[in-house]
Amino acid sequence: MASTSDSDKPSVSNVEEKRSRLCDEFAAITGSDSAVAQCYLAENEWEMERALNSFFEADMERVFEDFPDTQASPKTKRQKVEEKRPGDCIDLTADSPASTRKPPEEDDNKLSLISWNVDGLDTDNLAERARGLCSYLVLYTPDVVFLQELIPPYVQYLKKRAVSYLIIEGGEDGYFAGMMLKKSRVKFVESQIVTYPTTQMMRNLLVAQVNFKGQKLCLMTSHLESCKGHAEERMKQLRVAMQRMREAPDDVTVLFGGDTNLRDTEVAKVGLPPSVCDVWERLGKQEHCRYTWDTKTNSNKTVPYISRCRFDRIYFRPATKDGVPRLAPDHMALVGLEKLDCGRYTSDHWGVYCSFSAG
Repeated sequence: MASTSDSDKPSVSNVEEKRSRLCDEFAAITGSDSAVAQCYLAENEWEMERALNSFFEADMERVFEDFPDTQASPKTKRQKVEEKRPGDCIDLTADSPASTRKPPEEDDNKLSLISWNVDGLDTDNLAERARGLCSYLVLYTPDVVFLQELIPPYVQYLKKRAVSYLIIEGGEDGYFAGMMLKKSRVKFVESQIVTYPTTQMMRNLLVAQVNFKGQKLCLMTSHLESCKGHAEERMKQLRVAMQRMREAPDDVTVLFGGDTNLRDTEVAKVGLPPSVCDVWERLGKQEHCRYTWDTKTNSNKTVPYISRCRFDRIYFRPATKDGVPRLAPDHMALVGLEKLDCGRYTSDHWGVYCSFSAG
């Protein structure tokens, strides 16, 4: 006689459908075929994250073989720190960061975006941290990704592993910003690099024109000048970005995001065009998304003080032309809040996830 619990078991067809979908997702992110996907998934009990980590492990060291010694003393490594000021230490609220992930293709008409400073200049555990980024791409399947502090080997790795994305680079040497566009959803038209004439930190503005579901989008990302002492240059750079947003054609939706290093007082001095909004502010200034640089929670950088800042920001300007679909921000969350197996986070910054729906 059959057990009474048999009726509670998933049907064979449902299991096959789920595993077939997992194989398709695995193959898309790794650039492998279904046989390879099935092998890695089966060996890892059909858990996507474990299977991806196993796959990426194979030749990771070769991709990063030109990196400097990853065990170098912390004293010799670049540390991104801000000067401590009285009053800078603000307690976080008890709110838990949002964990809602983008649902499957039922949100077909929503545009999703992740912006993240991946801290490529910190070479400690960089291989595992790059794998961590790819795991988040699998989990959230963003249409657009803005990245800052990329270095050439990191880009090489992404090109090998995130093959379902087109990667646009904002530079070739040192470190730079970049974009990733999901090929099946976002159609690339053209891109350009806008220089900041007086930058002392190799910063620029990366601009891409794309189409999404028949809508024209202008995507912009940048890593604005760092540190409190460079506020004037940072505000100059913000003015360049805001001018681009303001002057875009009225049938184009504009998104600008990245590691802006901005303080609210600096934004107030520059001023936002009337048509441009700060997405975090538009969505109600939710506390769980406020601090993207948080040395109390994020231990990747060893600093002798606590600093919480909203350095990573997303700005939005909708299309205004009659008859053109209007996107509007509807959700924001922080990503990268889980420690990796190495005991560190994917970056010293949290990533910012946003979604936009047609109004």
